[in-house]
Amino acid sequence: MIHQAPTVWTAPEVERPGGSLVAPETEMLPDLLAWHRSTLLAKCSGLTAAQLAERPVSPSGLSLLGLLRHLRKVERVWLRQRVAAEDVEPLHGFGSGKDLDFDDIDPAAAREDYEALLAEWRECDRVVAGRDLDDVFEAGGDPFSLRFVYLHLIGEYARHNGHADLVRERLDGVTGA
Repeated sequence: MIHQAPTVWTAPEVERPGGSLVAPETEMLPDLLAWHRSTLLAKCSGLTAAQLAERPVSPSGLSLLGLLRHLRKVERVWLRQRVAAEDVEPLHGFGSGKDLDFDDIDPAAAREDYEALLAEWRECDRVVAGRDLDDVFEAGGDPFSLRFVYLHLIGEYARHNGHADLVRERLDGVTGA
């Protein structure tokens, strides 16, 4: 009988989408969000589940897996719960006072978390399809537009992609991407 070593999951390579630098806002904002999303995945490309879960920037508890989980939660809150008013359950202890998306990570669930993020993006894109950037929504008594949500998410990704740069460089020396 031949015994094979267990397969180790590795985050796949990704190709970042292009986009116009002169497109109207209705095209540019979704394209820029897509670019930032794929940039986060590029920071993870080629790493094993164990590497994604590693927290190499002490004393910070940041890991690439935690960032994937956190950004899934952020998109669900802003686009599915607030914009679309979908009755979907919160993720990873949102609202409980504990950031389980960063603290309660498991390398064995890395592939599942990665794929769940991709599925969340598809659902988020679905709920904003056909909406106008000037559509107004309300959460907690404060009105906000879809334009604001795109800008907020782009800023969130830009900040966390910077964190991902530092984590990745500490893991294996890779910079850029």
